[in-house]
Amino acid sequence: MTGDVLDIRGLSLRFDTQQGAVHALRKIDMTVPRGEIVGVVGESGSGKSTLALAIMRLLPGNAVVVSGTIAFCGSDLLKLPEDEMRAIRGTRISMVFQDPMTSLNPVRGIGRLMADIQYRDAVGAAEKRAKAAEALRRVGIPDADSQLDRYPFQFSGGMRQRIAIAMSLLQKPELLIADEITTALDVTLEAQILHLLRELRKNINGSILFISHNLGAIAEICDRVVVLYAGEVVESGPVGEIFNRPRHPYTKALIACDPARIETVTRELPVIPGDVPNLHRIPEACIFAPRCAVAIGRCHIERPADVMAGPSHRARCHLVGGAPA
Repeated sequence: MTGDVLDIRGLSLRFDTQQGAVHALRKIDMTVPRGEIVGVVGESGSGKSTLALAIMRLLPGNAVVVSGTIAFCGSDLLKLPEDEMRAIRGTRISMVFQDPMTSLNPVRGIGRLMADIQYRDAVGAAEKRAKAAEALRRVGIPDADSQLDRYPFQFSGGMRQRIAIAMSLLQKPELLIADEITTALDVTLEAQILHLLRELRKNINGSILFISHNLGAIAEICDRVVVLYAGEVVESGPVGEIFNRPRHPYTKALIACDPARIETVTRELPVIPGDVPNLHRIPEACIFAPRCAVAIGRCHIERPADVMAGPSHRARCHLVGGAPA
């Protein structure tokens, strides 16, 4: 099969609070092609996790989808009845959450947790256990059969994250959403997890939506990158284009802040000046203009359109030359 596993068009979402509406996502357009890893990057508060939860339809009760579609293999997830959406979660779409310390039920053994995921399968307990052990072996956990009798607190953070990944891949989903899964890990375990994701992508022939603020991880494993800022997609394109030829000032600033790019000894890390905008009141102009070092007068009064900066490479900026998207 070819084509896009996930196709999001014009997705806008708000949270209704006592202080007013928080416009968390606005006119999100992005795709996840079949068999590819697409990275979503941005500062904390840019809407990365909200986007993932919107895809899974696991948003809190005060969330309101204002407009847009989330097409998964041709079906709009936002229009599916809850029972059909429940049938998709964990089978065709799986998600690995950010914190491995809290995403596993502490009072159930690993084997019981992994058997519960297979509740739809009309097979016996022994077969479910064997499938769970095989999933653990696939993510590099030694002596998998005996590990099924242990509890989450008996594993390290890195091992718990591997278990969470194994659980998410039990049903061989067509789309895996990985939300900041390396944040709680040291650099050695992070490298192992990234290598594991690459290998699993080949083995299950699925697609991965990889959410992270770690530019190095994004550059290492992703095929395409989507840059989010304050709930908007400001730039997207092939990973080589984004890192070698960024066009939006925010993307350039993010890359410049990467500590790995610092070549001289310094006591100060580079930062993007200013504050993330208040999402209660969205300006009519460019959302990044107040923090942009190269903003011109037009940036403060007019919202920019998406511009094609190259093949499959678009940026939302007045200063980017090219054809309108």
